[in-house]
Amino acid sequence: MVERFRIVRFLACLAFAPAFFGCAATQKHESTGEYVDDSVLTTKVKAAILDEATLKTLQINVETFKGVVQLSGFVDSEDHAARAGEVAAHIQGVKEVKNDLVAK
Repeated sequence: MVERFRIVRFLACLAFAPAFFGCAATQKHESTGEYVDDSVLTTKVKAAILDEATLKTLQINVETFKGVVQLSGFVDSEDHAARAGEVAAHIQGVKEVKNDLVAK
């Protein structure tokens, strides 16, 4: 009976182990907390760009991974691309900005 209980306990541990490791972050995957933080950063950057009157926000895509914000899309000039990068860089929590905006 004790042996059977020990086997059941071992199998239960094996069943629950992926749940604990599934939330861990790796180089290519975010933890749940990092994903939420990045979503908040993306929203803040989009809102800041929306507040900037000179930028066409519908043509600027914002993606965030582990605090690194990537801007992509099209803007009217190099000045607008630089301004979008500056706006994103001033958001608290942004570690780095990769500005891939293209001037038309």
